Amino acid sequence: MASAYVPEVLPPVLNSSAELPALFDGTIRLYTSYSCPFAQRVWITRNYKGLQDKIKLVPINLRDRPAWYKEKVYPGNKVPALEHNGKVIGESLDLIKYVDTNFEGPSLFPTDPAKQQFGEELLSYVDTFVGAVFSSFKSDPVKAAEAQFDYLENALKKFDDGPFFLGQFSLVDIAYISFVERFHIYLSEVVKYDIAAGRPKLAAWIEELNKIDAYKVTKTDPKELVEFYKKRFLEQQ
Repeated sequence: MASAYVPEVLPPVLNSSAELPALFDGTIRLYTSYSCPFAQRVWITRNYKGLQDKIKLVPINLRDRPAWYKEKVYPGNKVPALEHNGKVIGESLDLIKYVDTNFEGPSLFPTDPAKQQFGEELLSYVDTFVGAVFSSFKSDPVKAAEAQFDYLENALKKFDDGPFFLGQFSLVDIAYISFVERFHIYLSEVVKYDIAAGRPKLAAWIEELNKIDAYKVTKTDPKELVEFYKKRFLEQQ
């Protein structure tokens, strides 16, 4: 089913001097960061389902976050977090399922049992995938990248009724793309390794995702990302 995405003007980022929003006033708020891959997952889900008017973005500056965020909003002090029905819930994989299940808009998980089962397998693997690639940045990025991106290439061969993991665009694509986007940029720029080379399914998957407006507007700035990852992974060695 087609995305219900509607363009919007993004709100300004809140730092430590920002005032606390009027909590639990009936407004549904997604506390997010424009640069966080975990928060990006929920942002894409919200956009794809056409919920821009229903779920308000509240972007937080993670390097200078307001004290009230931890004290009054979300004790975990992380993003994403969703304020809905008088409570605040977190964890990105839980939240993309929550938003898909509890709000209107095109469904992002298939009804076919085989696809559901494979979808759950892929969702349960995503943290392993992310952890393996990140940890490799301090040792041998290509070796870990080979194994992990081969895993994705093989997973994309499972269903042939579309270019996505479960054939049609789903929560699984959303769970992976926010990190694949960053790994693609960093490995290409810093390690001179192209994750899509020799992986036609992965290359097609990335190409198709880049046609989806709900995702495109959430993409991170490549230059900022490379600088951030260089500081995080290279300068500490």
